Amino acid sequence: IRREGGYRTVYVYGNIDEEVIEPGEVVKQVKENLLPQLLDEYPSVKSELGGAIEEQQAQANEQLLFFAGGMILVYILLAVPLKSYSQPLIVMSVIPFSLTGAIWGHFWFGLDISLMSGFGLIAAAGVVINDSLVMTDFINQARRAGISIKDAVIEAGCARFRPILLTSITTFAGVLPIMFETSLQAKFVIPMAVALGFAVMFATLITLILVPCLYIILTDIGALFKRPLTSKKVSVS
Repeated sequence: IRREGGYRTVYVYGNIDEEVIEPGEVVKQVKENLLPQLLDEYPSVKSELGGAIEEQQAQANEQLLFFAGGMILVYILLAVPLKSYSQPLIVMSVIPFSLTGAIWGHFWFGLDISLMSGFGLIAAAGVVINDSLVMTDFINQARRAGISIKDAVIEAGCARFRPILLTSITTFAGVLPIMFETSLQAKFVIPMAVALGFAVMFATLITLILVPCLYIILTDIGALFKRPLTSKKVSVS
């Protein structure tokens, strides 16, 4: 009888054929189907996942922590040259939409979100931030040249449309062969390629619309707070 922490312990081992089923799907089936039945029959039983699954969960938590720290660092690096606390938020606003594109890409290819998908999302965040930064900086330059905010946004959309679109298309085309690779070695990196490619393409479309709109909205809000209060003179007869 094996004991651990004063409790009688039983280990259940298993190997997963990744050509047949994804490890994440196996864990999902165990948590949703097997463990609830076991706990209903034996309420005092406690279960824990170990082995490679436990390591993947620990790595995923570390990945989220590093991603959050990276986003804070990116905000600081953007705030210094832009000389603004709000414009870095405009630049980084497209990052959540890249997650939407990655999810659709995984759904299209029938893949589960994995640790490698997270690496692809981190890489995609760098690309979409660069696209947003290019457009925001162009608007700032146009405004410093004396162009109105509306005309500056329109000019930025027209002038930066081709560079932003070409950057995203070339990135997507670069990972396209990996997406359709059928070898066993490629199965580990296909989720990363799908996340990167679809996240960049979807976020690019959002960038061309969302960034100019947010720029105008934040400019109007800033002008509203900077507007001087008018005082009325009251004459007493």
